[in-house]
Amino acid sequence: METNCLLRHNIIKDHIAMNPEEAVDAAIKLWEQMATEIISIVGEIGFNSLYSRSISLTQSTFPWVAASSKLPLIDQRLPELKIDFDGQSPEKVSEANCLLLITFTDILASLIGEQLTTTILSSAWGNSALANTSKEFENE
Repeated sequence: METNCLLRHNIIKDHIAMNPEEAVDAAIKLWEQMATEIISIVGEIGFNSLYSRSISLTQSTFPWVAASSKLPLIDQRLPELKIDFDGQSPEKVSEANCLLLITFTDILASLIGEQLTTTILSSAWGNSALANTSKEFENE
C-alpha cells in the first residue's frame, strides 16, 4: 500500500508540475476533472464532504485556502478556490494545491481503497499520467 500511496502522490505532483506558469488555471482544471469522476461515484454530497474535510486539514498549513468556504456546491467552491489561488504566487499555489489534492485523495483512499483511487485519478487526468509516473517510480 505504501508503494501505491507514493505512486498516487507522484501522479499529483507530476500533474501540478506540468504547468507552473499557469498554476491557478491548471489547479482548477485538475479539480474539475477529478470532481467529475468522483461525483459520478459518490455523488455531489459525498464529494463536498471530502472537499470540506480536505480544506479544513489544509488550512493549518495554508490558512488562506478557502478560509471562508461555507458554499454547499462544488460549482461554487471551485470558483472560490480560484479566487484564493489568484492572490498567491505560482509556487504557493502549487504547494497548496499539492497538499490539498494529496489530503483529498488520502481521505478518499482510506474510504474506497488505494487502487480505486489511483484508477479514478488515471481516468480523470488521463491514463498516460499513470503510465509515465509508474515508469519513473520503477526507475527509482
